[in-house]
Amino acid sequence: MIKTLLENNRAWSEGKTRVDPDFFRRLERQQTPEYFWIGCSDSRVPANEIIGLDPGEVFVHRNVANLAPPQDANYLSVLQFAVEVLKVRHILVVGHYGCGGVAAAIDGRRRGLVDHWLHPIRETYADHVHELEGLPDGRERLDRLCELNVLRQVRNVASDVFVQDAWARGQALSVHGWVYSLGDGLVTDQNITVSSQAEFTERFPSRP
Repeated sequence: MIKTLLENNRAWSEGKTRVDPDFFRRLERQQTPEYFWIGCSDSRVPANEIIGLDPGEVFVHRNVANLAPPQDANYLSVLQFAVEVLKVRHILVVGHYGCGGVAAAIDGRRRGLVDHWLHPIRETYADHVHELEGLPDGRERLDRLCELNVLRQVRNVASDVFVQDAWARGQALSVHGWVYSLGDGLVTDQNITVSSQAEFTERFPSRP
């Protein structure tokens, strides 16, 4: 099976070069993406493919349940690089319906270290428990929790000092919240875009 992957790689490389002979040489010379994708590690959610962009056009950070925890040095290092070095113009926080991490956060089972990682999702559930438990079935409840998780992560990203400092110096930067559907391959904009300190204060006057 590994041999097949290597053969696939060669075929992909040759196909790219046939269409655009300078493609890989151009990638070597620079990395200037306008987009920074914060998404789930789920293998069914390939960032570049979903939005139809080539390598070099989107900077990607992925983890279980697309979290943006202010205590995570890995995420923070990638965020700082994206904002201060690459100077991306759009940060896309992308959750997806049917997320196993979101489901695992609230199913009551113990799995070890990942339970600590997923704790923010349990907090989000507690914050919105009346809305969530008022929904008619488990699938709808989990889908809504995926949306609420994206909202919380947008707030985390937009409140971070790297983003706040970028806005303070006049850098064009917007944070968007999206949810991807595994069932039809479509992205739904959650209409929670934040593009300035004023918009952040207006949208998040208190904890969501």
